[in-house]
Formats: sequence, structure tokens, C-alpha cells
Amino acid sequence: MTSLEKPEIGTTTVKWRFPSVHPEGRKYVAIAAAITFIVWLFVPVLTWPFIGLTVWVAAFFRDPVRVTPIGEDVLTAPADGLITMIERVPVPAELGGEDGLGAEPLVRVSIFMSVFDVHINRTPLAGTVRRVVYISGKFLNADLDKASEENERQHILVEGLDGRRVGFTQIAGLVARRIVSFVKSGDIVATGQRVGLIRFGSRVDVYLPDDMVCQVALGQRSVAGETVLARTGGCPVDGIDQ
Repeated sequence: MTSLEKPEIGTTTVKWRFPSVHPEGRKYVAIAAAITFIVWLFVPVLTWPFIGLTVWVAAFFRDPVRVTPIGEDVLTAPADGLITMIERVPVPAELGGEDGLGAEPLVRVSIFMSVFDVHINRTPLAGTVRRVVYISGKFLNADLDKASEENERQHILVEGLDGRRVGFTQIAGLVARRIVSFVKSGDIVATGQRVGLIRFGSRVDVYLPDDMVCQVALGQRSVAGETVLARTGGCPVDGIDQ
């Protein structure tokens, strides 16, 4: 399509679709359902609480369809959750270096995922995965700032089609006990593509390039693959040193 042509307008009505359960979670749903069935056989009075548990497990691993914003000048949120911190901090060593994010501090946006949020994480930009670095650690409350340095975590570095590099970190929390990766170094990813999940509550940190401006505010809720997290030349968020 040339710059003078108008984009094609679809004529198909888009309808809501019930979220599917991600394959990673199906075995857990099956286990919960089996336990519920056993409880129903031997202790019927406790059946309803276990039915509720099974429904919650299925909801935790839900994988809804997301519509990614169009444009190479935006970064989308990698996680559903609450924006809890926006601050300029040193870059983790695992994401730094000349072939990484450099040595200078960058603005970090932290997204906290409760046990009720969708836990499928998505890449904020299209490009090539340059690093996937897993680090074992503690399981502190993911809301704490020191969780980014002490908790179990996984760093992912993606180099965009224009050469811009963006790093983000999956951080385990109090309840989370495993970070699952869907990608490896060298993989080609599209904006909003699923790259992993963290089981049962956690946090994702995103390190914004200096040529991009944060577009979210503290207390805002983000939607993975849809919320515009940062934009080239966008309006800065009040109180944030860009």
C-alpha cells in the first residue's frame, strides 16, 4: 500500500470470544478437576470450594486474544497489571553492555501482576531476541524495589527492526515459583507475540530507550500487547525524568 492509498476497511463484525486456556496450564486444570472429582466422591460437602479452585486455575492460565497497536514508533505493555513504579535506574548487567542497553541509567516501568491478572507475557516490539538470561533467586514480594535484584528472574533483550534495543525482565514473586519462556536467543518475534509466563503472581520490568517517552502513569492498569507503554516523541508523563 502506498502512502496515498487508504487502508482497507474490513466488513466482518468482530465478536467477543471466550478466552482459551494456554497449553502450559491445561495439565494444572486437569489436576484441579481430578481432585475436585475425588472430593465429590468422598467428601461431597466440600465439592463447591474445589469447583471454585478449578475455575480459578483455568482463569489464571487464560489466554485472551489481543489486538496490537499499529506503528513502529510505539512500545506495548508486556504484561497485564498495575503500573507500580516509573523511575530512572541503572540497567541490569545482564541487559547492559555495548551490544545491549548500554551503561547509562534508563527509565524503568514496573508492572505488577496479581493472581487475578492474565499471566501471559508479550514482547513490546517486533525484532530479534538477542538475549534470554535466567537467574535463580529469592521469592520476595514482587512489589518491593529490591525484588528486581534479588528474586528469581529472566531478562529478555529484543533488537527492533530499526536497531533499537529494548530489555524487559520477568520477576517471580511471593506465590510465583516458575518462570516459563516461550522464546530463545535468535528467535524472530512480532509486536505483542507471547514470550512467556510467570506462574501465580509476579512482576515485569521494562527499560525504555532514551529516545522514547513513557505514556503510562502510576496506578494505571496495562493490558499486554495493547496498552501503549512508550512512544517516540510522545508527551512525557508529569514528574518522570525522561
